[in-house]
Amino acid sequence: MRDPQVIEAKLLGWYDRHARVLPWRAPPGHGPTDPYRVWLSEVMLQQTTVAAVKAYFERFTSLWPTVHDLARAEDAQVMAEWAGLGYYARARNLIACARAVAAMGAFPDTREGLSALPGIGPYTSAAIAAIAFDRAETVVDGNVERVVARLFAIETALPAAKPELVALASRLTPARRPGDFAQAMMDLGATICTPRSPACGICPLIEDCAARAQGIAPELPRKAPKKPKPLRQGQVWIGFTDNAVLVETRAEKGLLGATLAFPSAGWDGSDLPPPAPADWQELGLVRHVFTHFALDLTVYTARLQRAPERGRLVPLAGFQPDALPGLMRKAWALAREKTAAAAIHRDIKSL
Repeated sequence: MRDPQVIEAKLLGWYDRHARVLPWRAPPGHGPTDPYRVWLSEVMLQQTTVAAVKAYFERFTSLWPTVHDLARAEDAQVMAEWAGLGYYARARNLIACARAVAAMGAFPDTREGLSALPGIGPYTSAAIAAIAFDRAETVVDGNVERVVARLFAIETALPAAKPELVALASRLTPARRPGDFAQAMMDLGATICTPRSPACGICPLIEDCAARAQGIAPELPRKAPKKPKPLRQGQVWIGFTDNAVLVETRAEKGLLGATLAFPSAGWDGSDLPPPAPADWQELGLVRHVFTHFALDLTVYTARLQRAPERGRLVPLAGFQPDALPGLMRKAWALAREKTAAAAIHRDIKSL
């Protein structure tokens, strides 16, 4: 059995010297952090890299410095600022959670209280409780799973190994500086105990690592083979007038819920015709990969001569392609590329 006190001392000593500087993080040893910044960063970091999140976090906290500011924001503005981060249910839950916290007056300071808020699951509640409120909660993300699997040489493949890894991580969680310890474990996995070619020679836990002693550290954690993702097909229609483009706000529930998008069908279970009578021209396919499936989306474009039957026309002068989700931005990029010689090019080339 690895000695938890020895690991705690080594890891916190290493973290004090080598902690990553992140915009949502307090320096080592400074105790609890603003729960709003911890919560916002943790929601953004779900299934997204630190590098991708930094700019979004700084923009959100500039626009909405407190949870009360975010609670008062318009849904459409929050969704537009979230565009590009993906997993749009997170943004919808973000708005709902901010309003719930604002109604309460402040964030709950326990894991149980945090878990009752919209969009906050077991990992996020533990992270906020530990980092923002110094609660001795066990925080286990992918980086921590990897560190623990190697530290204890756990050969059970993920995801079956998750309960065992959480139990082992809980044995290591200290009562002293639990927030810093959680972040130290995550930093160790992100910078040294990496998925490929771990830098074992400079790891503060090299003497304690069972996988290193057995020569199998790079092989862990083992993972069960992934099933191939099914491929879906769909259509998207990008319609123009002389000075406007056709868009719609997607239904709140479902894929890309509540986001600004071009009218589409097929890929999301809908069976809808084109949004307006027009001479729709096929431009080609864009490929997009979601969590559970891949998508080939056929892009059509046309100049509209009649009022659309669904969606709304927005002035091209005020249209912001960056507010579109990634899938729709791919369709827009293809439309711009393929219509270079067409009459509508004058409308879109400057956007």
